[in-house]
Amino acid sequence: MPRSSRSARTTGTDRSARRRLPALAAAAAATALVAGVAAPAYAAEPTSVAPVVEGRPGFHPDQDFAGSTVAAHEGRGTGAPFASLAATQTPGLDVSGYQGNVTWSSVSANGAKFAYVKATEGTSYTNPYFAQQYNGSYNAGLIRGAYHFALPNASSGATQANYFVSHGGGWSADGKTLPPALDIEYNPYGATCYGLSQSAMVSWIRDFSDTVHSRTGRYPTIYTTTNWWTQCTGNNGGFGTTNPLWIARYSTSVGTLPNGWGYQTFWQFADSGTFPGDQNYFNGAADRLRALALG
Repeated sequence: MPRSSRSARTTGTDRSARRRLPALAAAAAATALVAGVAAPAYAAEPTSVAPVVEGRPGFHPDQDFAGSTVAAHEGRGTGAPFASLAATQTPGLDVSGYQGNVTWSSVSANGAKFAYVKATEGTSYTNPYFAQQYNGSYNAGLIRGAYHFALPNASSGATQANYFVSHGGGWSADGKTLPPALDIEYNPYGATCYGLSQSAMVSWIRDFSDTVHSRTGRYPTIYTTTNWWTQCTGNNGGFGTTNPLWIARYSTSVGTLPNGWGYQTFWQFADSGTFPGDQNYFNGAADRLRALALG
């Protein structure tokens, strides 16, 4: 790979030190990777975890991004990916405040056609580099969209959806704006499922999704992993007909998808590579990507 996705402002040692993952999961992943095998599907659920309060010590939204918890819980595969994919795959990336200012002209020259940009987390954080990343990708000719890092134990889905849409998570039918996206993954602050039951988690996601739809006219793309979705929603199949799937799996194939989706729309296949941030493919040719943007 040409360069690490987190190399914008830090060394490799610094990047490892700044991974924001629960201690048990990080230890399990490190052991598994040294042994040459995948990390366990999930870390053990803590029996008693006080939720991190937004804006208080321990809150680190500048270090949370789509996939920031994935490798420690699910590991990374090796080998040449995509051999089994029949459709043309269109390359892209996702970035957050972690990357800082991005040189979008270089990203475009290297072949990226789309970008998802972190806009918000919870109801108190906005990415300080959002304008540079969101507008910069657009000006460089990429189709771009915004995503929200969910904290389901902090406030309701509707509350976070409204905050997201009001701080960058909008949509317009200009052919250059992807549907807003919900990043729902392992809790970087403690209990994997944020202390919610499976039914409560489904209700939270539905609340978020319906609110985004009512505000923008688009159902949000859902970013997740099959393991997390199975554990925390009971592998609920109720979103596949409305919400595009952005699956995270760092392996040679997308593997089994969550219930309700027959295919992925986006695949985050690596957390380092050609582009800054994480490496993604849209499951189709560039004209289909534009069609998705148009709605």
